[in-house]
Amino acid sequence: MRGPLAPEVISAQFIAACRAELDALKPGNVHRHSAGHGMEVAHFERAAVAAAGPIADPSLSVGQRILRATEASVAATGLNTNLGIVLLAAPLAKAAAETTIDVGLRRRLGIILSQLDERDAEDAFAAIRLANPAGLGKVEDGDVREGAEHLTLIAAMHLAADRDRIANAYVTTYSDVFDFALPALHEARAATGDDNLAITTLHMALLAEFLDTHIVRKHGEKAAEVVRQEARTLKPHWPSAATAKWLLNLAEFDTKLKDRGLNPGTTADFVVSTLFADRLMARKHS
Repeated sequence: MRGPLAPEVISAQFIAACRAELDALKPGNVHRHSAGHGMEVAHFERAAVAAAGPIADPSLSVGQRILRATEASVAATGLNTNLGIVLLAAPLAKAAAETTIDVGLRRRLGIILSQLDERDAEDAFAAIRLANPAGLGKVEDGDVREGAEHLTLIAAMHLAADRDRIANAYVTTYSDVFDFALPALHEARAATGDDNLAITTLHMALLAEFLDTHIVRKHGEKAAEVVRQEARTLKPHWPSAATAKWLLNLAEFDTKLKDRGLNPGTTADFVVSTLFADRLMARKHS
């Protein structure tokens, strides 16, 4: 049984998860089969490499990892390519470096999330302001533009949990990842020998289950619900796992979403974080 993972291992697993997500056809997102939304695969590859060091740096707090990784990513690409990924990956990376048993990743993650403090909030809010994600509105409590004075990061996430899936992940110890996405990924892998098809299936399962809050921020809840229903309608094309036979149908859905300017970016963030968590746990008993 392995002990806590070394920083270089965590960095490598982060980059591998980001690249695996890009290799799979994921309707609405940027991937190797299709660019979109003014971005290309190369932007995300550069951002992943730039963020990997800070994400795994054991000298940094969660908030510092988020800020440093975002700074590095924006410097490498000139774009906000991976803020959501960084927000989800930073606590996972810290947990992987601090737990000695594979089954303990989520347990350690819960402790880390519960201890996030005001400094973590200040750094995370600074990262969000730097990335300036599309559709970022103003709210009465915990608005990132107003700073994070006297507000811990976990308290800020509680305030946003009902309108943002990433915030919801922080307050539920990544329920979407551990209780839904990882089982979906493992089921898809059991049904197909092609990991890209398994990741496509994971993307579609998430898209059909949860409102994508990136779409909600940019286009409203009604548009996000339409996308969710469209994904559910396509479920016959990925009953247990997508197949090469049905990729053309999913590629058509990809084109339609991009033509409408609909980018399920939060779904992509959860695909990466699921792959990252899976790789961290697999590496512990490999």
